Parts: sequence; structure tokens; C-alpha cells
Amino acid sequence: MKDLIARSRSIEETAQGKKGMVWILEILVFIAVFFVATIAQSIVVGPVQIIAMFNDKAYQAALQAGDVQAASQAAMELSQRLTSSDWYMVVMLLSDAALIGIVFLFCRFIQKRKLRTLGFIKKDIVKEYAFGLLAGFLMFSACVLLSFLFGGLKFSGIAPDFSIGIFALYLLGYMVQGMAEEVLCRGYYLGSYARRYPVYAAVLANSLLFASLHLMNSGITVLAFINLTLFGIFASLYFVRRGSIWGIGAFHTIWNLVQGNFYGIQVSGMPLGNSLFVTTMTEGKPLLNGGSFGMEGSLVCTAVYLVGIVILLKCENKDKA
Repeated sequence: MKDLIARSRSIEETAQGKKGMVWILEILVFIAVFFVATIAQSIVVGPVQIIAMFNDKAYQAALQAGDVQAASQAAMELSQRLTSSDWYMVVMLLSDAALIGIVFLFCRFIQKRKLRTLGFIKKDIVKEYAFGLLAGFLMFSACVLLSFLFGGLKFSGIAPDFSIGIFALYLLGYMVQGMAEEVLCRGYYLGSYARRYPVYAAVLANSLLFASLHLMNSGITVLAFINLTLFGIFASLYFVRRGSIWGIGAFHTIWNLVQGNFYGIQVSGMPLGNSLFVTTMTEGKPLLNGGSFGMEGSLVCTAVYLVGIVILLKCENKDKA
């Protein structure tokens, strides 16, 4: 059967290497890679958590008194405080660098792939990244505008405690986190799956897997899962059409950054941190604002994703194989 989506040069080069596995094995290998990456991230974040515990007076007092129950309660309260703090969120985002490193090592030494097959193309890096930032900002702003016009969101002005320094740290963190998820799902998995199967099948497979990675997020709904799958399809098509990871990595970065730290809307159920604007969601209208999951759980996001997908389907690959 003829492939419905033309292969990019990087995908074609990947297919010329090791022969692809059957789909269930591809998924199992992906889970193994993701599990190892998760361990690597824990090793990065672990020392930060240990330092915080040693500096927590309530936890230390419970330990010294030998009160296991009180120590456990203090540890839980400390964990809640950590996950709601800006500095810890930035550390968590930066720890995704470990995920990128694990994927690099796996693709290079196990799959015998060159980094350019992951989309790390040297040509037009700045241009691709800048265009991805602009596209991501405009598309998410379209979601916010539609939700606002239909009464799903209300703006309360600029946050009085906004910090430009913390915002810059979030930008750095999301640059790592956004690129990490694209390297994992698009650069590695899409290309790996397409070694044996058509590109359209690889697009669907990696998009469903991408959405599944968010199943444990707070506030997840059926619509949110559908939207995450649609984002995966959009991101996959963007990656294939441009033939580079830089643009969609930038898109993913700015999408998350402006959502949580510019407009003040929850990012996929994550706790809200330092933000420029104060935005409140109108109660009783989760289809317009996504509820506790954030904008990605709304119908306005569904519409914007679908428009983006249609546009990309009509485009041709920048670097035809």
C-alpha cells in the first residue's frame, strides 16, 4: 500500500539502517527506554529532594523523636510544597535533559542511528527554531482568544508577584522539556516505527503513545486524551514536513511556556507557577477552558489542532527523500 505521507530524508535514512520490529516490540522497547530515562531523571532530581528533606525542620524533628507516622506525614507535606514551588518545577523541567541523553545513547549505540536521523539538522537551525516559537505562540493565543470570546476565560490583569527572573528560568526549563518529549516521541519513536510501517501508521502510533504518557496527569479527561493525540499528530506532521526537530521542539516549548507562565493557565494538569497574567476559568464551562487539566482539555483546542493538521496535510515535505 502506498504511504499516505511522504517520508522525510531523516526517516528514509533511518529506514535504511536496521530493519524495524513488529509494532508490539517497538512499544516494549519504547517503554524500556522511557523507564531507563525516568530512572536517570530521578537520579538528577533525587539529591534536590534529599537536601530539602534534611533542611525541613518538621521532618527532622519527627525523625529524631522516632515518630515514623509523623515523619511520613511531614514528608508528604514537604512533597506537596516542593511540587507547588517554582524552583522545584524548574529543576524537574531541566531534569528532562537526562531523557534526551538516554535517547541519544540508545539511538546511537543500539539502533546505530546518526543524530541527524532524530531531526538534528544543522541547516537553518535559528530560522526553524524561531518559526516554531512564533507558530506555537500564535496557535495557543488563538485557543485563548476563542475561549475568552465564548466566555470560557476571564482576565484579571497582570500578576503583582510576577518575576521576570523566574520566567526566564521557566523558559530555559521548557526549552529542555519541550525538546525532550519531541526527541523521544518524534525523533526516536516515529522514525523507529516507520522503519517497518508506513509513515501515517508511525504518526498515529507515536501520537497515541505520547497521549498515554499523560494518563496519570491531574484532571485528565477523554477530551484531553483526544487533544493530546491530536497534538501528537500535529507535531508528527510538523516534524515530517520540516524534516527537522528544531521547529517542533521550539513549538512545544513556547506552547507550554505561554500557557502556564504567560497566560496563567494550567499545563496538562500541572500546578500553576509564576505567570505574567492572572487568568480564571469560568465555572461550568470545561468544554471551553479545559477545566482542571487546562486549555488542552477544551474543544477550542480541538478546533485549533484540527486546523493545524489540515494545513500540514496540504503541505509538502521540505526535504523530500
